[in-house]
Parts: sequence; structure tokens; C-alpha cells
Amino acid sequence: MSAAGGLDRVRAALYLDFDNVFTGLIRQDPDVAMQFAEDPGGWASQLATALPVNGPRRWLILRCYMNPSGWVPHPDADSGTPRLYFSKFRPFFTNAGFEVIDCPRLTHTKNAADIRIVVDALDALHDTACDEFVILSGDSDMTPLLVRLRRADRRTTVVSPLDAAEAFTSVADRLIGSEQLLELIQGEPVEADDDASAPEPTDHAGLAPVDAEKPSLEADEAMRRFADIVSGRYAATTAPINLAGFAAELRRTLGSIVDETNWFGHGGFVRTLESLDLPGAMFSQHFLWHADRHVAPASAQAAGPGVDLPEPVARLSKLLGIPRLSSETWSSIYPVLAEYASNHRFNLTEATRWSRDRLAAEGVDVRRNALAFVVRGATFGGCPLYRQPPPNDQEIRDAFVNNVLSRADAADVSLTDDETTAVRTWFAPPA
Repeated sequence: MSAAGGLDRVRAALYLDFDNVFTGLIRQDPDVAMQFAEDPGGWASQLATALPVNGPRRWLILRCYMNPSGWVPHPDADSGTPRLYFSKFRPFFTNAGFEVIDCPRLTHTKNAADIRIVVDALDALHDTACDEFVILSGDSDMTPLLVRLRRADRRTTVVSPLDAAEAFTSVADRLIGSEQLLELIQGEPVEADDDASAPEPTDHAGLAPVDAEKPSLEADEAMRRFADIVSGRYAATTAPINLAGFAAELRRTLGSIVDETNWFGHGGFVRTLESLDLPGAMFSQHFLWHADRHVAPASAQAAGPGVDLPEPVARLSKLLGIPRLSSETWSSIYPVLAEYASNHRFNLTEATRWSRDRLAAEGVDVRRNALAFVVRGATFGGCPLYRQPPPNDQEIRDAFVNNVLSRADAADVSLTDDETTAVRTWFAPPA
């Protein structure tokens, strides 16, 4: 079977630990969690082409592992029932072509989903011609499975709404995190990790949006068009180019071939730009500019690894995957998130987009994945932004910092009292 653009589809198997993923999602964004559970066909179809490893996927196996008596507190206080049972969602998965496997609880907190997934995936490794295994779970107990699949020269993708252990995610060929999963569920374009998440695209000369009914361009033709558009814009612009906005425009112009080929085989927007060898090109986390013709954006001086962190903060950043931001940047994030929470119906994807743009208007350059990290940390620290009444900036800050320290303790990271104080001061500097 061939994909649009003449690409062969990768034979793939998908294994979903429903309890793990749904409970992680509903704590972050209840509305999107319900959409995930009630429209699995939508996100499964989207995942077939989004963020591929070797090309668009053809699902040979779709399996959902669910505890039929599992439940979470109902997110809608007016629903008339205090519990939301997972069995309610079984028909949605069955109708979407999933095979639903009952995994009743074995102990007070554990069901058999992870064991069943391991056994079934190993069976498929020998019985089915699957090239890629997609695991939807944040359970690091399945790390040995990924190692075994890698040893068999199979590609693996982990989809997790949680801050999964690095030992688990680092074995996979592709990690799709919570922000990307939320975009998948809502049917939005999904940005690769090295692409700054884009604001709403605007029309520019030479960039006509594609018609939704128009077939995808052939890969070679699309790459030539990509090169022409980029070269023209780069030569004509008088200021640094915002990578997020440019990536969004090119996605609209070139169509689905971008995702089908994972940026023409380069694995990301920036890497595709680099392949063009633009003369004098300079890159920061958010901008492209000419070394001689343009003034470098101020934020380029403080991009990512260049931030000088105190030793205990640097240690936690490395072990827990915390974004490397200055203390001043951290202190700017909390009031903007609080402003969003107090003035909008909560949606995590929209919250990170709105907050990024608001911070940019104030001269603070922060990626959406860093903002999602704070929202997620505050939620797991006991202060979700969808709470009523909405939390203020101090509540968000304190919950986030407490979650960072709780995760450090869970990871057996020993901090002295002075180091703990240094961590708190960095993420929550005194006014």
C-alpha cells in the first residue's frame, strides 16, 4: 500500500495502555482527555502520518488494554455521578477498529496491561511483519521491551502524556510527548521536537495555502519548492525570520508531504533549513538570520544550553528534563499562565500558544514545550490551571517548584538544605 506522494507505508502495531494514558491526560486537560477516549479513530488516523520514523504508518495491529472496572473522579461536577468508569469508552475503541483487551486489577494499584503489552508485542515480533511498534504509555517498566525490539532491528515510537523516565524514552526512535499528543487528539498540525511551536499562520506573498482537497505534492517537487521559498524569503528579508511562523506557513503551503516525509527525511524543520547551506545563515532556538545583513536577536545570546545554571539546578535539569531557562524567565512565566487561567476556558494547547505569544510581546522568548512543562508540573503539584477559582501566579509557582522537588526525591536525587534553597530560589526568585 502506498501513501500520498508515492511513499510506501510502514507496517506498524499500536499498543495503548488506556488507564495509564487517560489518567495522565485527564489531570492535564479534562476536555482533551474525553476527546481522546471518545474519538480514538480520529487520533489514530492522525498518528498514522504524524511524526513518522521511517514514513507514514499502516496499522496492522490496534490494541487497547483497559481495566473495565477502572475509574477516575468525574471531571464534570455537574454530571450527577462522582466516578467516570473506563468501561464507558470501550464501544468507542471497538467501533474505531481497536481490539480491546480486558486487564482487571491484580493488586490495589496495578493491572496487567504492561505485561500483556510486552507478551503481545513479542508475539507480533515473530508472527507479524511489523516494522514499527508504537507504545502509548508512560510506564518505564516496558523499557526492556523497547530494548528487545531495538535488538530485533524494529523501529519504536513512545507516546506518553507523562514525564516518562529517560531510560524508557531514550531507547525509542521517536518520543511523542504530552504537548504533541494533545495536538494529535485535537487534529492540529503536530510540531517535531526541534521545531518551535507555531503561532497562527498569516498570509505572506508567495505562500498560498494549500487546498484541503488538493493531493499532496510529490516529495522531490515539494523539496524543490521548499528550497525556492526559503531562499527567496531569506534573500529578501530585512530582519531575522521567526522559525515558528515560517514552519507553520510552509506546512500550509506544501501540505501533508511535510509530515509524510518527516521534513523530507531530515527529521525536523531546522535540519531541513541547514541542508540548504544558506550563505551566512545563523540559527538560534527561535530565529534564522544572516550573520552580516541582520542584527542578531537578543534572545539568541541566551539560548538553551548557554544559560549558566547553579550546580544543583543544572543537575536536576539534566536528570529530570527541565528546560534550561534563566531565573528571570521562570519568574515571567507564572503570572502569564495565571492571566490565561483567569480569562480563558482552559485548553493546554491554546494555553501554551497564548502564553508564548504574550511573553514574546513582553520581550521574553520561551518555547511552548517549556510552558507545557510548567503547566504539567503545577498540575501534578496540586494546582491545575483549570481549577475553579483559577490559581494565581504564586500558587502556580509553588506547585511547580514543589513538583520539581518531589520528582527529584522520587528519582533518589539527594539535595542538601542549601541546594534545595538554591533550587527554590532559581525557579521562584524573590520579588
